[in-house]
Amino acid sequence: MRIDVWSDVACPWCYIGKRNLERALGELDLGDEVEVRWRAYELDPGAPASSSLGMAEVLSRKYGVSVEEAREMNARMTAAAAKVGLEYHLDTAQLGNSFDAHRLAKLADERGLGGEMAERLFAAHFTENQLISDRDTLLALAIEVGLDAEEAVQVLDTDAYADEVRGDEEFASEAGFSGVPTYVVDGRLAIPGAQPPDVLVRLLGRMAANEPLDD
Repeated sequence: MRIDVWSDVACPWCYIGKRNLERALGELDLGDEVEVRWRAYELDPGAPASSSLGMAEVLSRKYGVSVEEAREMNARMTAAAAKVGLEYHLDTAQLGNSFDAHRLAKLADERGLGGEMAERLFAAHFTENQLISDRDTLLALAIEVGLDAEEAVQVLDTDAYADEVRGDEEFASEAGFSGVPTYVVDGRLAIPGAQPPDVLVRLLGRMAANEPLDD
């Protein structure tokens, strides 16, 4: 079974979705029968490299709510993350464009470290308040997960993997994905949203057993 996961490292639901998928796969215990590949998606392709605005201010402008209401949205998201064992610090998160992070993640995926790179980027952004658009930050994270420093530098200092990232995003657009995370199983079943583990266990279990999904 192959699971392609469209996600953005700047998406708080995507980190929750990653944890839910891991728990579901752990329950199914499919071992080497499952290959998970990480695909790129940008919630805000036009985001600047960095911003002086906090997440509450950005949410306030995006959804037309007050800053206080946006902070309450952050609090609810933080509580949802805590339920799956994640620690979010959304009010102090540094916001920036995720395109270079996706390019670096492509290198990691080629080297068999896609899951590790996704985890490290998520944690850096949502838990550690690191700026994941910053070159030096990305290089340090790449080295931490075991990527070759020279290869990582080459990616960050060129436009390497830009076409691959854009290709993932074009696929998502053409397929009609309305948000992330979206899981595509064996190229046949698309599962939208950070579904709870029990839902993923049911759907993935049926796919693994070649059982119908519509009953």
